Amino acid sequence: MAARPDTNVERVQLGVRLEKRMVQVLKGLAEFNDETLGQLLEKIVLHSFEPMPGEEGEWSASPHGKRALTAIADLKRVYGMEYEVHATRAFAAESECAEP
Repeated sequence: MAARPDTNVERVQLGVRLEKRMVQVLKGLAEFNDETLGQLLEKIVLHSFEPMPGEEGEWSASPHGKRALTAIADLKRVYGMEYEVHATRAFAAESECAEP
């Protein structure tokens, strides 16, 4: 169900830690889309909640069109984000990461 144009929402400040190159790509994509980082993340999360019929738990809808996907590939190359979709399984825990 799509939100009506007059849907009231309450946004909250959220403190999260994300991998640096991923953040750079997200910020670049938000700029490419002429939206805020928060708007981009809301769009990604909402799409991730929508399963592809018959593929529930395996696939979800993507909010990115062909132009944005090309921009994402370019941004990933520029910022050295050379890992794939399941890479988070191999990311070191924060306690294992060295502090700057």
